[in-house]
Amino acid sequence: MNTTTIDCTGLNCPLPVLRLKKAIDGINAGESLEMIATDPGSVKDIAAWSKQTGHILLESRESAGRFTFVIQKAH
Repeated sequence: MNTTTIDCTGLNCPLPVLRLKKAIDGINAGESLEMIATDPGSVKDIAAWSKQTGHILLESRESAGRFTFVIQKAH
């Protein structure tokens, strides 16, 4: 299965969440996507967004100031 990657490098809140919402609307339930961001606020924002929307945050990691999230579309 291909995973779509959204590059939100250099974008600050709320743009990463808005781009994530738009991208997740374009995939099917059960599919996942990866988002890369540099805004440290994205860690809490993406976790809260996932909880609020019911989508599943499969992975959240940080390396050298880059935050990578893998989210599975729930519905």
